[in-house]
Amino acid sequence: MDPRIGFIGLGRMGEPMAGRLVDAGVPLTVWTRSPSKLDQLTARGATPATSAADLFDRCDVVILMLTDGPATDAVLGRTGDGFAVPVAGRTLVNMGTVSPDYACGLHDQVVTCGGRYVEAPVSGSRVPAERGELVAMLAGDPDAVDEVEPLLGPMATATFRCGGVPSGTEMKLAVNVYLIGLVTALAESFHFAEQRGLDLATWGAIVDAGQMSSPISRVKVAKLLTDDRAPQAAISDVLYNNRLILEAADGAFPMPVLTVCARLLADAEDHGHGAEDMISAIEGIRGA
Repeated sequence: MDPRIGFIGLGRMGEPMAGRLVDAGVPLTVWTRSPSKLDQLTARGATPATSAADLFDRCDVVILMLTDGPATDAVLGRTGDGFAVPVAGRTLVNMGTVSPDYACGLHDQVVTCGGRYVEAPVSGSRVPAERGELVAMLAGDPDAVDEVEPLLGPMATATFRCGGVPSGTEMKLAVNVYLIGLVTALAESFHFAEQRGLDLATWGAIVDAGQMSSPISRVKVAKLLTDDRAPQAAISDVLYNNRLILEAADGAFPMPVLTVCARLLADAEDHGHGAEDMISAIEGIRGA
């Protein structure tokens, strides 16, 4: 029998990801702490659960796409003794971004309580999520990964097996080093062109035409040129990821670029740009 699938967390990323599953014909049970988002997915064909515990009761595999560790603990009712939801006999798939230490702790506790745990953080923001073009990094027990990997097809254009927990989380952080540095450098390039009085449309056309062009750079160039701050990946979320990277490095090796990026992102957040797209890193650059 096909596993019964549940999805918890319908935020900026979770809502389009769950929508992709529903649109692909996956019988999906959903729950989130925001009733309006629940109504939207229900209208598209998902089955609503009344609570996280109700969803776990109905499902064999539960996908979590939550903000961070504390949000995950709150939804699972996690304590030192176990969980408020029935974990035994279920496979938990954590697609959110957490610290490696947190991932290890949650994995161990789920297994101790009779469940299975797979981490599957993704590379990509809202637009790739809407298009099913995320890249998923899986880690966990091979048998559990075998069960989970086919389920990600409607959401991800590629999946990679990274080993045991927390190698999926660590791989996501490694990829995000490049992402954060890339977009911050792009914002600084725009800032330089702006300050030197160059034609910004020409700057954007040259960046888009050159060898540095990529799907992410083309999207961010367009946003910079039009001052479109609508979030695909918000400053506060990117700063959270940046801090996870620096905490994981823990001074054992240098991270000079991400150390500067963290300061610029924090400055942008401090000046009220936390909910805006990560191109608002330019506000930290302007105030540097």
